[in-house]
Amino acid sequence: MKKILLTIMVLALAIVAAACGNDEGASGSSDDVKTVKVGVSSGDTRTWEYIVDLAKEEGLNIELVTFNDYIQPNLALSEGEIDANSFQTVAYFDEFVQDQNLKLEAIGSTVIAPMGLYSKKHKSLKDLPDGATIAVPNEATNFGRALLLLQEAGLITLKEEFNGSGSLEIIKENPKNLKIQPVAAGNTPRLLDDADASAINNNFAVEAGLTLKDSLFHESKTAKPYINIIAVKKGNADRPELQKLVELYQSKEVEAFIEKTFKGNTIPAYVSVDELVNYQDAWTKPANEK
Repeated sequence: MKKILLTIMVLALAIVAAACGNDEGASGSSDDVKTVKVGVSSGDTRTWEYIVDLAKEEGLNIELVTFNDYIQPNLALSEGEIDANSFQTVAYFDEFVQDQNLKLEAIGSTVIAPMGLYSKKHKSLKDLPDGATIAVPNEATNFGRALLLLQEAGLITLKEEFNGSGSLEIIKENPKNLKIQPVAAGNTPRLLDDADASAINNNFAVEAGLTLKDSLFHESKTAKPYINIIAVKKGNADRPELQKLVELYQSKEVEAFIEKTFKGNTIPAYVSVDELVNYQDAWTKPANEK
């Protein structure tokens, strides 16, 4: 009798276990939706919020994790707290990863927020006189970015050893004898009243009520060092859900959204990963050689 009762109990437990397994399988079908954590800057998340909605239609759940600085997103990615981040230029990324010895990599490009050359005194580049004063940001990276902008505009030529960091000594040719005046980046819009022109970062230009249409010249997709990227941990680049992030960001729908929302102040810049990692080629070539 005891053997019969034991057999019945074993069978009953087996049936319960099988039922639980079936229930897990059913819930698993709803759990098939992948969740990806993406670190973004807290400043403006409109594009990523739009992508979140698009991703749901593709069976991908994106959880945005906002950061208030440019340091924590890469550290969080390295620690596995997020799956990807999207907030930085490829030049900044490379410098940070090298300095911090992090094993991260770029898997796709997103946008560029172009630096522009603005003037209240002149209507075009050709109107700039010999000896014109040009205000530029004095922080090394943005100083270099401003010099590259002037080179793209055909106003100066940089030495071959230019590595993205700005200094007056890195200028090889200055046919108009421009007077380059480094100032705090936030002051570049204020210098428009005094200088002939001013190289202004996009965020400060927007704060000053300027648009790219007001500029004498501005960066384009050729300014590859300053294109923003999607980054992941090394070894994760081929994960389908992470590649889907790139696919969504570079879709026609997102491109149209960016163009409509930001009205040209942010430009979709979809280039290959190979072009991203070889951006140094853009540093020593004038615009007419690219």
